[in-house]
Amino acid sequence: MQIAPSVLAADFTRLGEEIRRVSAADYLHLDIMDGHFVPNISYGPGVVAALRPLTDLPFDVHLMLEHPLQYIPDFIKAGADLITFHVECSDPIAETIEAIHQGGAKAGLVVKPGTPAEALWPWLEQLDMVLVMTVEPGFGGQSFMEPMLQKVQQIKEKAPNLPVEVDGGVNRSTIEACAQAGVDICVAGTGVFRAEDAEKALRELQSF
Repeated sequence: MQIAPSVLAADFTRLGEEIRRVSAADYLHLDIMDGHFVPNISYGPGVVAALRPLTDLPFDVHLMLEHPLQYIPDFIKAGADLITFHVECSDPIAETIEAIHQGGAKAGLVVKPGTPAEALWPWLEQLDMVLVMTVEPGFGGQSFMEPMLQKVQQIKEKAPNLPVEVDGGVNRSTIEACAQAGVDICVAGTGVFRAEDAEKALRELQSF
């Protein structure tokens, strides 16, 4: 299993040190929230750019934005390697995917718990990854919604080689179900950054 620790769960008073604690990860997951698409605000491209020199990990940037398209160049310039945005957003999907690819990054689409997997079908061939939310987006520390794994199986049946990521409530007690469903990448926040030994927690999750 590939693991992408979510910076949202890190200690923001010592972000540099926190990033170094998770150097054994596969990605670094960065949640960008605008206070409109989700009822929370996190940080912008300035913070992403500040973190970029601190690690060689690929930046997995999750845009929880009503209008992601206008921010694509900013996040690519800040160092995003992979940008995911929501199929439920208000911007044209194909145009946003194209903007990400033209900027040199990989593109992924995200589905909220209430959105069926079928909403992704028109764009599967254009995507580098799909992210299935296993909690309602906006806040960390929520409980894992196991029924969402049915979407993972549906996506894998439709596009077997497309990497699928899940985000929300992933820890040692929920990751086995993710692995069995065919998940390729798990976002883990509190399960890694709040662990006493972050590297040990990472290795345990990666072993599934």
